[in-house]
Amino acid sequence: MDYKKEPIKTSVVACIIDDESRVLLTRRCIEPFCSQWVMPGGQIDKGESILKALHREVFEEVGLEIHAEKLIDVFEHLSVGEQDDHYVILYYRCSPAGGELNPNGTECTEAIWVERHKFPEMDLPPGCRHILGMVYPDLGWDIRLGQNDDIAAELPGED
Repeated sequence: MDYKKEPIKTSVVACIIDDESRVLLTRRCIEPFCSQWVMPGGQIDKGESILKALHREVFEEVGLEIHAEKLIDVFEHLSVGEQDDHYVILYYRCSPAGGELNPNGTECTEAIWVERHKFPEMDLPPGCRHILGMVYPDLGWDIRLGQNDDIAAELPGED
């Protein structure tokens, strides 16, 4: 494969935390991560600002308006799926700012507010686990992921 010709897919994801410290998770119904629980988000369109993409993706997927508070971290997924995709994902901490929770059915089939003690029993991809481990360090999760995870994963700044 000629890596210089394959585009990197840059995405934004909202870690939406409500007043009760619950996180909004969606059951994804498309690849990548089909049937797993993820936070809402998606690709940044050419010419679109990062924050505009974040707001658009959340509204399209779950019908909520958000307030973006800060960048939590960047996570990279290498060699995903049959297309061998490469994703760079910007995770933002957000709070709900309006709208009505309504999963769109084309990208996600369910959207639920989840308390932190339920995260360990959920099927979460590595990037989601990494971010939740950063947001909730009391989970005691080792946020450094190894090659034995579901997909090859790298953290920023590692070889």
